Amino acid sequence: MSDHPIVLAGQYGSPYSLKMRAVLRYRHIPFRWVLRDSKWDDLPEPPVRLIPMIVYPNGDGSHGEVTIDSSPQIMRLEREHTHRSVVPTDPALALIDAIIEDFGDEWVTKAMYHYRWAYQDGIDKAGTLLPLSGNLQLDSDGAQMYYDFFTQRQIGRRELVGSTDITQPIIESSYERLLDLMTAGFAERDFFLGDRPGRGDFGIFGQLTQLVKWDPTSVRIAEQRAPKVINWVDRTDDLSWLPVEGDDGWVSLESLPSATRRLLHEIGATYVPFLLANADALETGKDEVVCEILGDTYRQGP
Repeated sequence: MSDHPIVLAGQYGSPYSLKMRAVLRYRHIPFRWVLRDSKWDDLPEPPVRLIPMIVYPNGDGSHGEVTIDSSPQIMRLEREHTHRSVVPTDPALALIDAIIEDFGDEWVTKAMYHYRWAYQDGIDKAGTLLPLSGNLQLDSDGAQMYYDFFTQRQIGRRELVGSTDITQPIIESSYERLLDLMTAGFAERDFFLGDRPGRGDFGIFGQLTQLVKWDPTSVRIAEQRAPKVINWVDRTDDLSWLPVEGDDGWVSLESLPSATRRLLHEIGATYVPFLLANADALETGKDEVVCEILGDTYRQGP
């Protein structure tokens, strides 16, 4: 393993970028943060142009292997670094942890995309600020060009992500229930599986960095409904200070917090029907995913 730090390349408006940055901070893994597509970005291109990227150094410190996709990135770090693990030692808890992470990455992200690109205040903020992440020297003409191109593209992709007038009540009510059950959970524990964060905490955290801290409509909901969740996101962004001793701090399967059990019920009621319908659409060649979620019809392209 090289003595040089890895490079994490991402954007402030990317939930997955901030998810991985928080993981690295918590685990005390040396890294250098680079804004993707900025003048400091001299990194090799990955096979698929996604963020975050982790670039591993060669022995001489030059850029080497490039990886994408936060979940495999986390598990590779688990193989390479044993201290301050984010995977419970109990295989059953580890499975629950992975399910929660996937729920954050693939379901809660629908709320993140929805609130950013379905409401005009979110569109205006994202279209104005996100292009500046890579270039503070952007002039007014360039900024307007980016605003027009970026907002039109992202709004046009809403249906692909699952954000439509039909799915709006499903997505928004699921976000509100997540805020409520997390708030209730803080009466018992700081994290879903004990006194230390797991993959699931960071998966949910990534999406909430945008939902409760950035996008105007979802921020207002969180401020009114879940101030403790906002504080939790602030804390989880940098948990390098959190004391962790070996494998201590995980709950047992028998003492799973009640809020975590409620979260698993939420996953089963919302995300699982979508997963089953999506798998069926892919296998049978359907051009639309259709399922019932808590009595409402959900429709999305597969």
